[in-house]
Amino acid sequence: MRAATGLWRWRHNPLRRTTDLVEAWVALTAAVLLCLGAPLAGWAAQTAADTSLRREAKTQARERFSTVARVVSVTDRRAEGPAAADPVEEHRPRPAVVAVWTAPDGTSRSGTLATSRQQARPGVTFPLWTDRSGRIAPPPMLPSVARAHALITGFTVALFAGILVETARRLAVRLLQRRRYARLDRAWAEAGPDWGRTGTGS
Repeated sequence: MRAATGLWRWRHNPLRRTTDLVEAWVALTAAVLLCLGAPLAGWAAQTAADTSLRREAKTQARERFSTVARVVSVTDRRAEGPAAADPVEEHRPRPAVVAVWTAPDGTSRSGTLATSRQQARPGVTFPLWTDRSGRIAPPPMLPSVARAHALITGFTVALFAGILVETARRLAVRLLQRRRYARLDRAWAEAGPDWGRTGTGS
């Protein structure tokens, strides 16, 4: 609004300089881009990310299968592959166990993996996700997680678009100011030697 007011004020002002008019147009353009362009960019990025992530979540849901693993023994070996998910002990060191589970084709699989301390006892069972071949895989992405990531993507794009517009506006204003100062310096250099002398019109 301020940019539009300034642009209107400078339309017929006799003291208006070309750089003043350009600066007003730059401010107005930046205001429009900040109010409309940045949100639209964020919305477009969110929509694209949401579509892509939902498609990926559906693909993972088709290609990953839930099964039950049974602990055979506890081992000191390093666990291989994705560990069994346990949000409570996500950041704690987890023991490695040898476990057996059933692959989607009905065959038995075994391997060393990490699990929670409560589940690190022979005979204990816990849920596990595998791929089509029976290899351990992370759980499929939930739709709510996909939606949250899409929202974060849209917000980030809108924020960076706004920063880019404001940075461009500041650079343009700085260049215009330098041009004004350069013109003032040239004008002063021409008028300075005769400033205040009688008959010079000053």
